[in-house]
Amino acid sequence: MEFFTNATIQLLKILSDIFGSYGIGIILLTIIVRLFVWPLSVSQQRSMRMMQKLQPKLKMIQERYKCDPQVMQRKLMEFYKENNFNPMGGCLPVLIQMPIFILLYTALISPQFIDIAGNANFLFIKRLDATIMGSSARSFDGSFMLRGSSNNFVLGKKGTVYFSDGSMEEVKPKNSKDNLKFDVIAPADNQGSNIRFKLTLNAFPVETTEDKTIQSADVEISNIGTRELENVKFERKGDLLVAEVPAEKSTSTMNYDVLLLVLLFGFTMFISTKVMTMTKSSQLDPQQEAMQKMMGQTMPIVLTATFFFIPIPAGVLLYLVVSNLLQIVQTVIINKNLEKSENNVIDVKSE
Repeated sequence: MEFFTNATIQLLKILSDIFGSYGIGIILLTIIVRLFVWPLSVSQQRSMRMMQKLQPKLKMIQERYKCDPQVMQRKLMEFYKENNFNPMGGCLPVLIQMPIFILLYTALISPQFIDIAGNANFLFIKRLDATIMGSSARSFDGSFMLRGSSNNFVLGKKGTVYFSDGSMEEVKPKNSKDNLKFDVIAPADNQGSNIRFKLTLNAFPVETTEDKTIQSADVEISNIGTRELENVKFERKGDLLVAEVPAEKSTSTMNYDVLLLVLLFGFTMFISTKVMTMTKSSQLDPQQEAMQKMMGQTMPIVLTATFFFIPIPAGVLLYLVVSNLLQIVQTVIINKNLEKSENNVIDVKSE
């Protein structure tokens, strides 16, 4: 998973280097994904239109064999095969985009992205890694913010090791739970708190000898809970490297730019769903029409409400909003092309 996360970050970095913005990089990535799934989207829309045309015959089969489910299922499969129809054909574009969404989410909350572009802004978005409830934490200010019990400290990608012979070496620490331990302690004056970090010597892929031992290290550490990065100075104590960093309780504030993105996601998803399910009501029975209407109205509301509780980074929300807008344009174009290429009436084969 780490390989794909790093590859996603590198792709965003390449796009941002070319076009000067990580926000534009995310938009271009969205366009690439939508172009990639275009043939599948055509198949999805064709499948939906075919389902609408076949609905009267499907209902007849279901009514005729409703007392014998096994026979009804067999007749339906035969009917699908005769009409070259795959009832699951419309799901593939969604399934393909899910791993991309997960990769982008993982990339934008990772210490690597926070390190290179955590403060990147775009249009009205202040930080691409920000979530709807922001933290008071600020990276590289010499202290960590603590968020309840959801603090998870990990080693960053950068480190400098200082040896007893006066030499130094730039290294990439080995990120492992066994290599980094921490606990929160109260100092003698009871003012605030400190975080005591303990780092094993095995965390650094360096060669040592009796005359060249590790004496100290500067290491980048990230708090996953608050998405905060700090450079921490470690000193040798016995067989460990130890450091203490001031800590304060983190406070949360509403990020209204991210809130706007969440609302834009809900609105664009509602329009996208509406466009995708447009059909003449005469082609649907009342029950199916009611269900389609309910799904088109409730799904955007449910997903939008979910994003108020799940910390989705602004960059991922930007991807979803742009993806919905492209989906709307794509659906309109595909439907127009399908209307030109198909007859007004589909010759439904008998069962």
